[in-house]
Amino acid sequence: MNVLLLGSGGREHALAWKLVQSSGLDTLYAAPGNPGIARHATCVPLDATDHAAVVAFVREHAIGLVVIGPEAPLVDGLADTLVAADIPVFGPTRAAAQLEGSKGFTKELCTRAGIPTAGYARVRSRAAAETTIANIFALPVVIKADGLAAGKGVVIATSTAEIAAALDALYGDDPAAEVVIEEFLDGEEASLFVLTDGKSIMPFGSAQDHKRVGDGDTGPNTGGMGAYSPALVLTPDLEARAIAEIIEPTVATMAAEGMPFSGVLYAGLMLTRTGPKLIEYNARFGDPETQVLMLRFRGDLLATMLAVAEGRLATMPPAAFSDDTALTVVMAANGYPGTPEAGGSIAGLDAAREAGGTVFQAGTRYVDGGLVAAGGRVLAVSATGDGIREAQANAYRAVDAIDFPTGFHRRDIGWREVARAD
Repeated sequence: MNVLLLGSGGREHALAWKLVQSSGLDTLYAAPGNPGIARHATCVPLDATDHAAVVAFVREHAIGLVVIGPEAPLVDGLADTLVAADIPVFGPTRAAAQLEGSKGFTKELCTRAGIPTAGYARVRSRAAAETTIANIFALPVVIKADGLAAGKGVVIATSTAEIAAALDALYGDDPAAEVVIEEFLDGEEASLFVLTDGKSIMPFGSAQDHKRVGDGDTGPNTGGMGAYSPALVLTPDLEARAIAEIIEPTVATMAAEGMPFSGVLYAGLMLTRTGPKLIEYNARFGDPETQVLMLRFRGDLLATMLAVAEGRLATMPPAAFSDDTALTVVMAANGYPGTPEAGGSIAGLDAAREAGGTVFQAGTRYVDGGLVAAGGRVLAVSATGDGIREAQANAYRAVDAIDFPTGFHRRDIGWREVARAD
């Protein structure tokens, strides 16, 4: 079977790396891809916003499955176009992708379905936001952009000055922006992944992301500076509760309301003293969580994705994962998560592989035959090991083999689990 993978980041590189291990794959195409993805796929200059062009490419190249990696094409309704053209697609429709595309939509669904989540208010002006915060919420308070924000549209404000700065950023260009204000939840975060075809649910592993840019979880939020899997803090009992109290009601409610969710449902959870609560949903695989999930997944990714797309997930065996721990460290360009420095040279990827790492590329391109940085998050250097300490040591050994002088990375990925292991 020929497959078209849409996207160009580290998540898509990890998916491509795993898809080419599937026995049922003939040719993997990627649009637009990146230099790392090009090691596994034929990269093509196809614009995912041009739905007619995507359909034409699928017809011309006998594509049997389209895998939509990033969130923007999902929110844009590309899956709807493909479904209407009778093309199997891994990824939810526009209506179902509202679970990520609108935080307000998700909070209101939680209310209707009785799903545990933080208390919230949805506002559409700065004045309403200021009044709501002053009258309802105690500090710290969580302020979120309602729509897509590449994992960075969240501020945890601990003072009136931080509230003002967050509202300045959100309402500076759009005085009618929709904003969700939430109570602050105390606990530890974990990411839970499930596959669903709108009817059946397949648990698909856990991970813990590291959103803050600096060691010790300091500095601004990013799209993710590293991750490890499994997240042992999400115990089997807590995972079962999250599935029963959060995932299953979501899937059932979406189906009952005429917008069944098909694809991967990524639940960001806060593990509170009273149990898991939903922070937010993503309607696609996470980045950098995909990198660690794919290192551990032992099944056939293509066969599993096709079963989701064709509505027969119930016929598949449970997802099988290695007992090893996987850990990934993001190497970012200086300036990230602000304006990243572009064009910095990158060398040593072969040395990193020889050191036992698997290097997934994100923001890279070739210039005059050399690999250079072309984005904020540039590489995700990953490794496995028998437990968190070994995985961490293996990943950083690979990181240290890479020469990226205009980049930086955290040195403490996995620190919470390492502390528990002591």
